[in-house]
Amino acid sequence: MRKPIIAGNWKMYKTAKEAKAFINESLPLMKNKDVDVVVFPPAIAIPAVAEALAGQELVKYGAQNVHWAAEGAYTGELSVGMLKDAGCAYALCGHSERRQYFGDTDDTVARRACAALAGGIIPVICVGESLEQREQGIALSVLAEQLAGSVAGIPAGQAENIVIAYEPVWAIGTGKTATAADAQEVIGFLRKELGKLFSDAVAEKIRILYGGSVKPGNIQELMSQLDIDGALVGGASLEAVSFADIVNYSNK
Repeated sequence: MRKPIIAGNWKMYKTAKEAKAFINESLPLMKNKDVDVVVFPPAIAIPAVAEALAGQELVKYGAQNVHWAAEGAYTGELSVGMLKDAGCAYALCGHSERRQYFGDTDDTVARRACAALAGGIIPVICVGESLEQREQGIALSVLAEQLAGSVAGIPAGQAENIVIAYEPVWAIGTGKTATAADAQEVIGFLRKELGKLFSDAVAEKIRILYGGSVKPGNIQELMSQLDIDGALVGGASLEAVSFADIVNYSNK
């Protein structure tokens, strides 16, 4: 049985003070103990989030990016060791905004994910097609290639510990959402592809999230799908009540 994950990607929002206030407001509202809850604050706010979350077990936190080198002349990057030292349990790898604006490729995403996994941090590996690719009817082939390249080098014996996030680029921050059936179709396809890359048994253990304009109003239908194991939430994770409502989806 795959334990669901509800994750909030705060992107470039929230100062340290705002992040701490958000945790203090949202934590008492989260009642669902049957999910893993993760927040991804900006790097500079991670210590404040760590302090606010101390002494509880429901919510973990992670980084929005991670570098593959242990250390070195990589200005602006963070190593696995640095993230571990800060208490991070997860790291996003290859979010579409990193791919679009900062040059991440399938190869660099795989290197980041492999380093995270080797260092004891769970990589959340993001894949997704553009609107143009979807309209051309090549979304699945694009996703298969992206997935294979982004998990390259991950040992089969450790693959069950990774998390995949399917985020159709056309649905991120646009208000457009794939229907639950559409999301299920693609995520079911990704699970089959993971079976080819690793094994069917491993693929059944890998948690696959949906991301793209997830809100309290659509989370329950998304989570009712066979292969959807959670959500990577953007805008709705910035407001304490809406994020708690998403976390509490099964209590409605």
